[in-house]
Amino acid sequence: MAAIAQSLPLQSTEARNELQQPIDAQRASRIRAAYTTRFVAAQLQRNPQDFQIVRRANMVPSAGDVVIAKVTELGKHLRLQSPTSRRQLMFVGQEIMVAYGHRYAPDQFLAHVPNNLGPCQLVAGRGVASEVIEQHASIDKATALEPVGLLLRHGQVVNLRDFAPLDIHNESAQAAQVGAKRPPVIAVLGTSMNSGKSTTLGCLVNGLVNAGLNIAAGKATGTGAGNDPDLFTDAGAFSVCDFTDFGFPTTYKLDYETVRSLLAAMIREQSATGADAVIIEIADGLFQGETSRLLADPIFAEHIDRVVFSAQDALGAQAGERILLEVGLDVAAVSGVVTASPLAAQEAQNQLSTAVIGTYDLCQAEVATSLLPTR
Repeated sequence: MAAIAQSLPLQSTEARNELQQPIDAQRASRIRAAYTTRFVAAQLQRNPQDFQIVRRANMVPSAGDVVIAKVTELGKHLRLQSPTSRRQLMFVGQEIMVAYGHRYAPDQFLAHVPNNLGPCQLVAGRGVASEVIEQHASIDKATALEPVGLLLRHGQVVNLRDFAPLDIHNESAQAAQVGAKRPPVIAVLGTSMNSGKSTTLGCLVNGLVNAGLNIAAGKATGTGAGNDPDLFTDAGAFSVCDFTDFGFPTTYKLDYETVRSLLAAMIREQSATGADAVIIEIADGLFQGETSRLLADPIFAEHIDRVVFSAQDALGAQAGERILLEVGLDVAAVSGVVTASPLAAQEAQNQLSTAVIGTYDLCQAEVATSLLPTR
């Protein structure tokens, strides 16, 4: 017996500590996939035999890596947004498929990708797993997760970028032909989260569509979620994409070169659809790190013709207009939450050189088209 044992190949410590689990069709059907993982989920359902779950000591996840995790305690997020944007109720003990990602949300969580596969949290209901660093005082603690392991395919850990339909480094053939012949591009920015950016963009899209134009829309930065693209589609945009279509669960803590390349690639891809105009949302507020760097970068003015600014109040509207004008941007209008109050809107207008336009007034064709740049 000793001789036989000595003749067997020695396994490394890493190999002995590795646990791989196959995924059969039944298990694949029970794993609740999130919106951020929708492209991976489609492949998993079609070919579950190609995938395994892997866990080994000292495994360090990266942003975008797909993780299968068990829900251990419900908290802030009780529902997980599905690949089709349905808000599916979660239950303790269920396996879910989400992606590791960093999150920056002043009214929710600051969270970073952990350096191990230990317990973590669901920091966005659209499917982002991370480690909470700080949270807003008014919200519940995050839903707790216990990672089972990372998703593996053909011996490689699966990252969202592996199945994303768009690639910032390899643009489509149509986008490569756009060059300088792109349609007008309007960016929607705001003072902060929940300043009304997405609704402003949706109403602007609707107004331009009401004017008979073909509009493409996108969201270039933020945390992956199906509700914003759904809103843009419902408003009438015939082509919609966001950064998750390029394989990023969030854009927070991406290296800056990737962020600027993502913005340019999204505009080229949406311009290549044959749209009469492209409307792009930039998430969070002007002081958020990646947003402030984009505004100061010549690439922003090179790709963006005009800006519509969403503010929560008159003071934010005044500060935002000043910042945008100082970096040389053409501010077409101020809108957003501030316009829900006629008094606040009038306060803002008294301090601004830019027109303050009610969010839902943007649905009017003549109002929306007046914001298009003249060339």
